Amino acid sequence: MIAKFRKNPLLSISLSVLLLFTMVVILDTAATYTIIEKISIWVRNHFGFFYLYLGLACVLLLLGIAFSPLGKRRLGKNEDRPEHSLWAWIAMLYSAGMGAGILLRAVQEPVFMQQNPPYNSHHTPEVLALEFTFYQWGFTAWAFYGIFAMVVGYALFVQNKKVSVSATISSIIPNKHVHTGIDSTTIITTVFGLIAAVGLGTAQINGGLNHIFEGAFGVTTTILLAVLISSLAFISVWKGVNKGIKLISKFNILITLLLLLFVFITSDIGGILNTFVKALFAYLVDFIPMSLAYGSYNPGITFLTDWTFYYWAFWLAWAPFTGIFIARISRGRTLRQLLLGVLLIPSLGTFFWFSVFGNSAFVIIENWGSYQNEFGNVFSSIFVFFENYPFATFLNFVTLFLLISFLVTSVDSAVFVLSMFTDRGKKIPHKKHRLLWSVVVLLATIALTLLGNARSNVNVLEAVQILLIITSLPFAFFMVVMTLIFFWELKKKK
Repeated sequence: MIAKFRKNPLLSISLSVLLLFTMVVILDTAATYTIIEKISIWVRNHFGFFYLYLGLACVLLLLGIAFSPLGKRRLGKNEDRPEHSLWAWIAMLYSAGMGAGILLRAVQEPVFMQQNPPYNSHHTPEVLALEFTFYQWGFTAWAFYGIFAMVVGYALFVQNKKVSVSATISSIIPNKHVHTGIDSTTIITTVFGLIAAVGLGTAQINGGLNHIFEGAFGVTTTILLAVLISSLAFISVWKGVNKGIKLISKFNILITLLLLLFVFITSDIGGILNTFVKALFAYLVDFIPMSLAYGSYNPGITFLTDWTFYYWAFWLAWAPFTGIFIARISRGRTLRQLLLGVLLIPSLGTFFWFSVFGNSAFVIIENWGSYQNEFGNVFSSIFVFFENYPFATFLNFVTLFLLISFLVTSVDSAVFVLSMFTDRGKKIPHKKHRLLWSVVVLLATIALTLLGNARSNVNVLEAVQILLIITSLPFAFFMVVMTLIFFWELKKKK
């Protein structure tokens, strides 16, 4: 199959880089980890704060566009109406953009922030913990996605260009070699962001199996889980957006809402709502100084490196494929509908999710009388949490099922976008491309899993952190250029 794609330089370059990474990791895992770690330290020391400033600028920019006259512009013809219902649209963008991550961090992150406050605050540790969790999962993440969705959607449905990131700058920089380099970087960044999510998700499923069955499932089980998820994702992406991706996404959101509702009504409802409102208000008031790590809102370089810089790198790594996928399903919506929908709806849903699980975990710890880091393991914390609720075993199995399903929707939507890229920008890519990328993503995920076991004191999460801080940097700079060209073209249209 690869021989048939030799005349496709974009595909050849992308595959060569990704397969080389996979081979190098497999042949000398420990040495590869050491090199990546050194590069990561250099990047975060020199560009960490650039990530913060970029994130704030994206949020303010999208809000400005949404409430300006530009917000009335429609992605498509003026008579076009949204291709998908609001429910289906939200389900697909949320499943692609965040998905399994909210299960991974639902309990562990709020509890960590409560036990280790990022900085001194007049808020209670519980409110501060949720506020900072909101910050790392809220507007900034979705603003990164929204930038790409806006620019690519405009190029796709208004300018009638092919599906590619380079198409957004083609009017200014027509050089084909530059376009190939940009789109290759997009593909590589997308794959690394995707395998990071799959690597973390499979590690959490493995942690859940170990917790439920009191076993010692190791790296082999994690790799087998990656094979299962990639296979299911291939089946979904083979069927396409409407028959595969949309159906699974809607199912995911429905089960997630039911799980959220169960925890909410069996916990301290008044306490959850009270903490949610206080944390949300604090987040809105403190958003700008938090985004700049200004003055007393600066948690220190170590904390920023371990948490915020990593998160911003993760969202940036996911921005190309998530933004392009959101653009692909947003035909007929105005820029205002797109940007406010992307920024506000999933953010508020995520905030309430963390409030329900976080506040409930705080109550559990209070009832215990002492905390011995029971929720400290990111891969098993939610399973430990459910042990304090009725039907614990059932809830844990539902969580495992939901983890697999969310990962499937992340992989299938990413594979669909990658296939559009390498099949010369077609909106409905050939199925051979979907098969090829399903296999490549699986191989790269296996390589990342091995990288996460390079040392006895290293896990997949640490491997993901150092890798994404590096691979996201080129796209952080390109995002600035792409946005400037987008505004130049809008001005030229007047």
